[in-house]
Amino acid sequence: MTTPLSLLDFCTVYPGESPAESMERSVALARKAEELGFSRVWYSEHHNMASIASSSPAVLISHIGARTSTIRLGAGGVMLPNHSPYVIAEQFGMLAELYPDRIDLGLGRAPGTDQQTLGRALRRDPRSAERFPDDVLELQAWLSDESPIPGVAAYPGRGTNVPLYILGSSMFGASLAAQLGLPYSFASHFAPQHLEQATSYYRENYQPSERYPEPYVIAAVNVTAADSTEDAQRQTRIVHRNRVRALIGRRGQVLNDAQLDAVVGSPQGRQITDMLRYTARGTGGQVAEYLEWFTAHARADELMISLQAASHDESLRGMEILAEAWEPGKASV
Repeated sequence: MTTPLSLLDFCTVYPGESPAESMERSVALARKAEELGFSRVWYSEHHNMASIASSSPAVLISHIGARTSTIRLGAGGVMLPNHSPYVIAEQFGMLAELYPDRIDLGLGRAPGTDQQTLGRALRRDPRSAERFPDDVLELQAWLSDESPIPGVAAYPGRGTNVPLYILGSSMFGASLAAQLGLPYSFASHFAPQHLEQATSYYRENYQPSERYPEPYVIAAVNVTAADSTEDAQRQTRIVHRNRVRALIGRRGQVLNDAQLDAVVGSPQGRQITDMLRYTARGTGGQVAEYLEWFTAHARADELMISLQAASHDESLRGMEILAEAWEPGKASV
């Protein structure tokens, strides 16, 4: 199997631990992924979420880049309307200079947070998302040898040509990526509804660019790999409970175990766990079989793996099982 595998790391902060401990676990995950032959690890921008420490992907990437050697690192993604394209060009231009040919820049237009944080803390104009297509083009120019503003250049950044990827969970991103001739990454690990429609539209309407003459699709998929089917099922139950607890908790509700079990089994709970519809679970062979099907289903050139395990150690073990099953000793080509 030759479809490249990559990882999406949310830099999760587990109960009772500090963000520093979470980030050190992210270093361990990236180093293990590098050892196993994964193509890249991406980190996503989130704000006002106590359980996610990746609010500044550029800073996290720099830290992990210094602790790894070859694996590509990137944002999956930077929520571009939160920022000036010029500042992002400087940040990722600096990363490209520090870690040559290792840096990716995935771009999203969602806020990555709640409306209160968006308007009052980030001070972002809600209408800024409407400028997303123009902001992508401006950022691309800052990273090239061009300059959108006479007499102004991004230092560092200019001439680095950091690879850009359009992220999406709807038809908007697919349409924009096709129009601009850029690679496209679909967030099917939590938004499965439009996967087939979006990737098909992107491929069928792709306008070749000089840098990317062919379309390129990265599809995200969850993986719970274990040494036995029973253990994978046990971890899945924990993952589902944690997902429901987290989403309910953001609404200010605190549930005891009995209440949580009731919600998980309710229509509301099933709606939440259906976000994880695209999940490969089981032993190595079972996971590999599912991922083969998913690759064809998503028309994907690369799979972005979101590890869904009950603990960090089980995530590392699941990654080993996946790598061995996908291609013994090498997870990508």
